[in-house]
Amino acid sequence: MSFRLNPAPKLPRGGVYWVAYSGGVDSTVLLHRLRTAGLKPLRAIHVHHGLQAAADDWVRHCRRQCRALKIPLRIETVRVQTSGEGPEAAARTARHAAFRKHLKKNDCLVTAHHADDQAETLLLRLLRGSGVRGLAAMRPLSDFAPAKLWRPLLGVSRAGILAHARTHELKWVEDPHNRDPRYSRSWLRQDLMPVLRARYPALIKVLAQAAELNADASDLLNEYGKADLKEVVRGSALHIPSLRALSSVRRHHLLRLWLEQRAQQLPPAKTLTQIDKELLNARADAAPVIGLGKTELRRYRDHLYLLPRMPPVPVGIRIRWNGCGTLNLPEGCGSLRGRSPRAIQGLEVRFPSGGEKLKPLEDAHTRTLKNLCQQAGIPPWIRERLPLIYRDGELIAIADLWRSTAAAQLRFAWSHPLQDIRG
Repeated sequence: MSFRLNPAPKLPRGGVYWVAYSGGVDSTVLLHRLRTAGLKPLRAIHVHHGLQAAADDWVRHCRRQCRALKIPLRIETVRVQTSGEGPEAAARTARHAAFRKHLKKNDCLVTAHHADDQAETLLLRLLRGSGVRGLAAMRPLSDFAPAKLWRPLLGVSRAGILAHARTHELKWVEDPHNRDPRYSRSWLRQDLMPVLRARYPALIKVLAQAAELNADASDLLNEYGKADLKEVVRGSALHIPSLRALSSVRRHHLLRLWLEQRAQQLPPAKTLTQIDKELLNARADAAPVIGLGKTELRRYRDHLYLLPRMPPVPVGIRIRWNGCGTLNLPEGCGSLRGRSPRAIQGLEVRFPSGGEKLKPLEDAHTRTLKNLCQQAGIPPWIRERLPLIYRDGELIAIADLWRSTAAAQLRFAWSHPLQDIRG
């Protein structure tokens, strides 16, 4: 008995098909089917989680099977960190990281997800309150940075896979986790699915069709979202008046799409509402911040920025310096490089505390730091980390942006990861 695979993506020159091979029946059938189909170049990866007493035996089994099929095998041993997420999610995170160690841009990861897996995924996401995107479930071909992810068995049932394994007398291992009702997918598979299938015999086919319809709807929404992005994006930021002109539904979809393009975890609906209230509708002179994992959203004037989460602002710090070489500043403030041929006495680097003033070269008036930054369009999060250079207690330079007459012959260069952002 055999079955048709979803069409294989054509790989660029040098690309490799990497099969995620657990040793279970699904990935065993997948490996056998791809090998007999003559797909090349073909390799396998087995991830040793160490979560089962038999895990070492599974490694030996996978090696034997790959030797018999003449397929190169890589074994990746991982340590599953469960803090902050459940054991299933933690194991998946570790597994994906192990796969990515071997994947290159032209490669393709191949997994054994099948039609029953698709149905279970759709139901689980429905029970978790997923939207259209989540209910699109798994795609036959998708991105898995830096490579592609191909699921050739999505149109094949679990029964069809078992029939293929028995017909060809294949050998596989059984993971007891797959029958443990403590895990949501196992409970769904063992307890709920049989009841639903007894009532709805075509359940797997119907749920697969529902996933395809949701995928179409999700793709359509993304087409509209990408068109909206062209109207709203300004360089590295979003134009807030253009955002506010959209309906809330359309705006929230655009924000999710924009964040996804920047490899950010998609925010829940309550966070999008918070963005509307605290960022988009804030006063023009406000500087609100909303954290998103390791990043944060900040508003400056009419623009919304996604930035790395920043360390605390330096307060009361004074650093003596001779104006030569590179001076590493507190975390988040970059570094200063002096271009003086000889040491300068009396230099000290401080940071803004409020009320600083400087009379820049070729300027008739003394100006406050705040006024200078506002005119130059320097956002508050950069302004409050500007290195201020003093000599004998007098402010003579603000980073490499402004110098007074007292610093006319001095040169400084300020390196900062955010210094190119302007409002």
